[in-house]
Amino acid sequence: MVFERQKDAFFAQSAQKQLVAASASQYSCEVGSGKFYALCAFGGLLSCGLTHTAVVPLDLVKCRIQVNPDKYKSLGTGFKVSIAEGGMKALSLGWAPTLVGYSMQGIGKFGFYEAFKNLYSGMLGEENTFLYRTSMYLAASASAEFFADIFLCPMESVKVRIQTTPGWEQTLKAGAPRIW
Repeated sequence: MVFERQKDAFFAQSAQKQLVAASASQYSCEVGSGKFYALCAFGGLLSCGLTHTAVVPLDLVKCRIQVNPDKYKSLGTGFKVSIAEGGMKALSLGWAPTLVGYSMQGIGKFGFYEAFKNLYSGMLGEENTFLYRTSMYLAASASAEFFADIFLCPMESVKVRIQTTPGWEQTLKAGAPRIW
């Protein structure tokens, strides 16, 4: 009895939220449609790709500290040494593979999360989806992250080499073929 009331309240809230969202902007897209997944993927591209690219200078110094802690003793020293050796431009090393790699990861993370959530809820059925929704969300998130990280890895490999290997390529265009 308690379960039925909770379940009814859960689905009633979902229906109310969908009606409110639909009335606010007329019609954006149907949940589970191709447009829905494309918008989720695009949101991931923007949120992961742009944010990670914005912090490339910090990431560059962090990677250099990890690789050569004697030379780059702290964050401040890491910035000073990097600028002294390559100018301000040196702080942007690895921006292209970061943008491409994390954009691809964001597409996978956000888009696949919704797809796996839909897949797993269909496999569980309505009642079990409600009962085990937290576990289902966790499984969908872990599944999406698994594939998203596969998308990221090649670009991250190029980025780390550009940032930490003296004499290695300085651009994504030149570095990517060396990885593959």
